[in-house]
Amino acid sequence: MNYTNEKKPSATSRRAFLKGAVVAGAGISFVGCSARTDGAVAPQVARNPDTLESDFPRPVVVNGTRMLTVDIHAHTEVADVWSLIEGHPALGGENPYDPNPLTAATDISVRLESMDATGIDVQALSISVGQYFHWADPDLAAKIIRLQNEKLAEVCAAYPDRFVAIGAVALQHPDLAASQLEHAVKELGHRGVMLTCSIDGVELANSKFDPFWSKAEELGVVVFLHPRGFQEGEARFAGNGRLSNIIGNPLETTVALSHLIFEGTLDRYSGLKLVAAHGGGFLPAYIGRSDHCHSSDDRGCRGAEQKAPSEYLKQIYFDSLVYRTQNLQQLITEAGASQIVLGTDYPYGMENRNAVAHILSVPGLTDNERAAMLGGTLAGLLKLNVELTEG
Repeated sequence: MNYTNEKKPSATSRRAFLKGAVVAGAGISFVGCSARTDGAVAPQVARNPDTLESDFPRPVVVNGTRMLTVDIHAHTEVADVWSLIEGHPALGGENPYDPNPLTAATDISVRLESMDATGIDVQALSISVGQYFHWADPDLAAKIIRLQNEKLAEVCAAYPDRFVAIGAVALQHPDLAASQLEHAVKELGHRGVMLTCSIDGVELANSKFDPFWSKAEELGVVVFLHPRGFQEGEARFAGNGRLSNIIGNPLETTVALSHLIFEGTLDRYSGLKLVAAHGGGFLPAYIGRSDHCHSSDDRGCRGAEQKAPSEYLKQIYFDSLVYRTQNLQQLITEAGASQIVLGTDYPYGMENRNAVAHILSVPGLTDNERAAMLGGTLAGLLKLNVELTEG
């Protein structure tokens, strides 16, 4: 893999993109050698901070204490895969890597510069959903995933203090996916995997995927659930507002999580470490309707779930990417501060470049709760060995 540290300052550089991504080393030490106090903040910052500009560059200091910040929602791609898929009929003549705003700046220094500017110590890198090829047969899927995951590992090895990998698997082939996950974790040092919220219209709760869920629970690694739009709604999403993204993406996650609950998947695999993108979609904000249906069993509402749907929110983690203080506050109310982790959606247009400020804007949180949401919880889930050092 080739990458350069030459800076290319431009409008596109802020949305820069790596060809590869991540795998953390055994020990991470962040050193702030200046006695910096200008980053200290009051217990609460203003509600609804700007989402386009950062108020908190590294290092993030809260009430005099240096905070570890870890971003679960940070994408990359491995453009070297193009040689494996070029000309495949399933692509319909399209190149998923071009045009792409991230290919304009593959310089890793641009990504690090952006992380520093937005207060992020560590990114858990995942492959962009546009580079998930569920149409690939087992042989091709094996080559694609191996290349993607190995490239992620290369970048992690080069920058072990800034990146960890949550790689990819070919979930359309569940047994292969289970073996790919084991290889990525045990051989490449990945800390988990990212899945799309359905596989060509098949729900993740379908029993065909049980071999993968069993392996993920066995390994005790993070499974990051990320939508890829809601294809069934495309006709109604047409028109202004990019509804396929702003409604379709969270709806896709809502449906996936609901099936995992009502089909009993989260009971059969209660040890899973699921992290849901975009605050879990619409599910947490309207969980009362699911609870009511469960309790009343209205026209078959009761499924295979063993408890009220709201109880499952306590065993799912949610990224903080809901954009407004009151939405994040509601998410915390429903799921608990212990279940919220920082997410930015770097480096796309829906990125929140002020995710640290949004967590700090929620009133009533303790410093311990802030520290957990900013990075402490993910440090545990991703098995980071982190030492923050002032000096």
